Amino acid sequence: MWLTEIQKIGVGLTGFGLFFFFIGILILDRGLLVIGNLLFLAGVTLVIGFSKTLTFFSRKQKWAGTACFFVGFLIVLLSSWTIIGILIELFGFINLFGDFFPVVINFARNLPGVGTVLSLPGISQVVDKIAGRRLPV
Repeated sequence: MWLTEIQKIGVGLTGFGLFFFFIGILILDRGLLVIGNLLFLAGVTLVIGFSKTLTFFSRKQKWAGTACFFVGFLIVLLSSWTIIGILIELFGFINLFGDFFPVVINFARNLPGVGTVLSLPGISQVVDKIAGRRLPV
């Protein structure tokens, strides 16, 4: 499947958004968290389109995740309770995008360097539980 130029930009924005989000979590920086969230949301919107983004976030099964994600984002943006906002937002993120984790992990296993790290003895057991059982191939 080929991506349009807009979707390629969206993939880049999503990647940068995740990068800034996780760096913001590591150093507890509100600015990086807000930039990461905005880039991530803009990237997802460009990749799948505005109407599909609205449909994804408004599905009945995803209401709790959507509410937590956006409430956490607003707490980080508007208050000084950064850690509480991060925790609420992470809960929402896992509820919204947890179904995609096995796909991402199986893709990452095929990347040079990353696949080697994910195959290390302590890490492989955790990754296998997240991604599901590996086939003995």
